[in-house]
Amino acid sequence: MILRKKYISSIMMPFVLCATAMMAGCNNDNTMNTKTENTGQQMESKQLNATLNAPQISVQLWSVKDALKQDFKGTLEQVADLGFDGVEFAGDFGPYDNDPAALKNYLSSIGLAPSGAHVSAELLNNNFDEIVQFYTALGVTDLIIPWDDRAFNDDDVTEFVSELSRLSEKLAPKGMRVGFHNHAEEWASYEDTTFFDFIANNTPKSVILQQDVGWTIHADKDPIAFVKRYPGRTITTHFKSDVEEGSNLRPIIGEDGISWSAIYKATVVSGGAKWIVIEQEEYPDNLSPMEALSKSKSGFDKVISE
Repeated sequence: MILRKKYISSIMMPFVLCATAMMAGCNNDNTMNTKTENTGQQMESKQLNATLNAPQISVQLWSVKDALKQDFKGTLEQVADLGFDGVEFAGDFGPYDNDPAALKNYLSSIGLAPSGAHVSAELLNNNFDEIVQFYTALGVTDLIIPWDDRAFNDDDVTEFVSELSRLSEKLAPKGMRVGFHNHAEEWASYEDTTFFDFIANNTPKSVILQQDVGWTIHADKDPIAFVKRYPGRTITTHFKSDVEEGSNLRPIIGEDGISWSAIYKATVVSGGAKWIVIEQEEYPDNLSPMEALSKSKSGFDKVISE
């Protein structure tokens, strides 16, 4: 599984220096084929979601980061065609770098909503007012810290949980929440628990625990047990495939041997999930990122109809 340290560094740059998209043509034929083959599953899953008042389905835009740089709007339209309800931002706003309200309107015009955004703690601390203003205009309420070295450091984790608590209190009057996204490192042992559990136990319930199921499984931990330990706090959750190296399984949801149906039910019932965020970091069999994402979305649609 790919560690996104370069990505984390990029979103810690001054906010006004967000990447500018390089516009280029997209493959309309592939878009139409993908849309056709997924239509039935999309309808079935959306009907089920409506019946159960289930969470909406988003995609972490890191999954298609290169395509966004080539054709920002075309890529978002392909994401919408796959049946996603929303997108989680990772620092790339394309031609809307300085006009978040226009980006919100554009998303709405193609049937998407902003499910949240990954923002570094450093950026949030150093540019708090600008961040709040930008994401308020974009319609984002959940700001998730995707990586912080202090989160798995014996000497610094207490400082980190204090910062999360302070940010939660500071964002609440703005109608916003802060959260933290795990990797494998936070599952290391700390005192009589793990770093991730320590963070969960020492922050208020208003702090979102954005579990990355793929990384939890990669660390040989139980994602369902975590959800049940902290009911109502995994309200936005990453579904990402993880397979052992050398396995015949593929890192595609539904093809990886993971019990996604049970994880999904626990995340909804115990975790209180409002958004399931699909993230695709591996692209097997020479699939393009969009093709791999499409297969994981299709696999997910089957999972929630079981």
